[in-house]
This record gives sequence, structure tokens and C-alpha cells, in this order.
Amino acid sequence: MAGAASAAPFQLLMFERDGCSYCRQWNEEIGPAYPKTPEGQAAPLQRLDVYAPLPEDVTLTGRPPAFTPTFVLLSEGREVGRIEGYAGDQFFWVMLERLLHDAGWSAADPAGAVPSEPADSGP
Repeated sequence: MAGAASAAPFQLLMFERDGCSYCRQWNEEIGPAYPKTPEGQAAPLQRLDVYAPLPEDVTLTGRPPAFTPTFVLLSEGREVGRIEGYAGDQFFWVMLERLLHDAGWSAADPAGAVPSEPADSGP
């Protein structure tokens, strides 16, 4: 139920594990504010244990997450970008905004966000 069930145009998966100090730091520095931000409204957070099976409606385009935390931005259940690790709040917000922008979201018009159609790589 990660991608298709969400009313928001995107979803942000946070792969974490027990004992991860960087996950704890993210939870303290970003976690409380995240759902209140335009980015959090556009891409609600879903937490997943890095060792748990991937939800059936999620398609990763890269390798399975190996580092925690790893943040995977989804559009319609398909990965459109990721942030590996957590190097502080400023880095996180810049990287997340870049991922969202590249996927077709605009902070200037968050309500009008519509995921970009993936480019056709066929002949």
C-alpha cells in the first residue's frame, strides 16, 4: 500500500534499522517537522525496516537499500530517486527538494504537483 494507496503525488520511504544512530538523528532533527512541510505533504513518509520484505506495490529501480537511513522517493509506487545516508538537516532538505523537483514537483505550487511521466526508453 505504499504507492497506489497514497493520495499524495509522491511517497517517501525511509529504510531504517534498530540501533541506527543516523536514523535516530533524522528522527530528532527532521521527523517532527517533516509531515508539516510542503515536501512532507507532497511525499508522505512511510518507514520500513531495511531487513523486511519490500511491499508488493513498490518497485525499486536500483539495488535494495544497504545503508540506513535510505530515503526512496516513489511516484505511483516506482522509485524516482533516493538519498542514501543522513548527513544533517540542511543536506537532507536540499537533496529532497532536488529529488522532488526532478520528479515534477514545485515548492511554489505544491498542491498542483503532478508526477512527471517517465521517459520512454524504447526504440
